[in-house]
Amino acid sequence: MPSDKTPLLPSLTSGKSYVLVIHGGAGTMSKAGSTKEQQALYKAGLAKALHAGYDVLSQGGEAMDAVVAAVTVLEDNPLFNAGKGAVFNVAGKNELETSLMLSKPPASHPEIPSSRRGLGLTLLTRTKNPSHLVRALYLSPSLAPHTFLSGETAEDIGESLGETRVDPSYFYTDHRWKEHRRGLGLPEDPPPNIPEQGPTFLSPLDQLPTGTVGAVALDIRGCVACLTSTGGRTNKLVGRIGDTPLMGAGFWAEEWNDDSGWVRRCWNKFKGYQSKRAVGVSGTGDGDYFIRQATASTIAHRVRFLKQSLAMASASAANDLKKNGGIGGVIALDDKGNVAMPLNCPGMYRGIIRKDGVAKTAIFDDDVLEES
Repeated sequence: MPSDKTPLLPSLTSGKSYVLVIHGGAGTMSKAGSTKEQQALYKAGLAKALHAGYDVLSQGGEAMDAVVAAVTVLEDNPLFNAGKGAVFNVAGKNELETSLMLSKPPASHPEIPSSRRGLGLTLLTRTKNPSHLVRALYLSPSLAPHTFLSGETAEDIGESLGETRVDPSYFYTDHRWKEHRRGLGLPEDPPPNIPEQGPTFLSPLDQLPTGTVGAVALDIRGCVACLTSTGGRTNKLVGRIGDTPLMGAGFWAEEWNDDSGWVRRCWNKFKGYQSKRAVGVSGTGDGDYFIRQATASTIAHRVRFLKQSLAMASASAANDLKKNGGIGGVIALDDKGNVAMPLNCPGMYRGIIRKDGVAKTAIFDDDVLEES
């Protein structure tokens, strides 16, 4: 994973808080229809991603680099709907999406203006790891000055920055192809010119998925970063753009001055303090509804303006999605290390790791996070 961080000495990080929370998609997976072996594979994949991000945070690294490290693991795991495991559109092609957003610029790149905030990418067809590409472009405002880019332009800039491009056949997996063909009522024979696959693993729990993968991290500097990556909806129309790359819909990170209450305002003014708060959100599920509800930014604004707890704000947003017909869930994290992971459907692959280095994961809606 690309990283320009300079690790801090353990003595400088020991008293600081850092947290990483991830999701691997939400949907209609069935506990009754699953096996212990299937569940163990997913939890192992989630735990590997958590430890990858933890390795960055525990060495004093940036939240930005931690979420890229975690999501890279999920993109490379064909169980999840991102990167190698991405679903197909109606034309039998893979069109990938990703996004990155920070509550404040990374300390390792002070030249990034605070107004830059984040970046969304869509309609990617040749980028091996979209999470790497969006980081590279976010850190290159002179080459990618916009907040939203698509397709060949984004990938050409990425290649000039050294990002890996692959043949579109790289994204092919038997199970996603068969889901695609089955969903259209077509024969499940593989397409021509696809290299023979190795031994097949267990079929995924989520059939015809709509979800994503994502990570939100808090580093020792108080920066919150979120990164989301997806193949989109199974059998989506060619060129369909979901919530993953749309700022405010499927992702959001924000920092603000918290001067609520006249006592605090007076005290902060007297002492010259600026009390900062920050929130980061990554969503997964039926993206069209996340767009209509502006789900991710709504959660942050409930915390900021309504003074709701992160848990209440996130649960309210998940309920609003369900009321309007959308299924899914979110992961949310604030600068105090509070985490929320509400969902309104049978399951969401999810996990958390804190300073103790213990990875805890869950899959179904009634699961309790357990050490993996």
